[in-house]
Amino acid sequence: MRIADLLARKGTAVLTVPPDAPISQLLSVLAERNVGAAVVVEGDRIAGIVSERDVVRHLHSRGAELLGVPIAEIMTTVVATCRRGDELQALSRTMTERRIRHIPVVDDQDRLAGIVSIGDVVKSRIDQLEEHRDQLEAYISG
Repeated sequence: MRIADLLARKGTAVLTVPPDAPISQLLSVLAERNVGAAVVVEGDRIAGIVSERDVVRHLHSRGAELLGVPIAEIMTTVVATCRRGDELQALSRTMTERRIRHIPVVDDQDRLAGIVSIGDVVKSRIDQLEEHRDQLEAYISG
């Protein structure tokens, strides 16, 4: 399965935030949308990615003052990305090896075109296994 197939099922909506927004605003939007990460954008360019995990790690060392600082101070700036034509299995391997839970999808001009989460990958794999099971049951049943 390709990333394009996954995006066709789940959609291409991506939560984006500006780098100068305060972390308190990020947390509000993450909670409201019930997602674990946001892509940080400047114009039409990906500037970084920030997750709940990033916030927790920095909150531990900086305390409540962290809520007022800009997202740019804690975001990951070297962002792993993928393309619509990439295989989901390869992306799954990258996510596992690099311990990444969210990977933005970019188009040929490196513009944001979607996002894939580890939850999307797991759901896709479960759907495939259930489809195979159904096929085997139908074959056995005659």
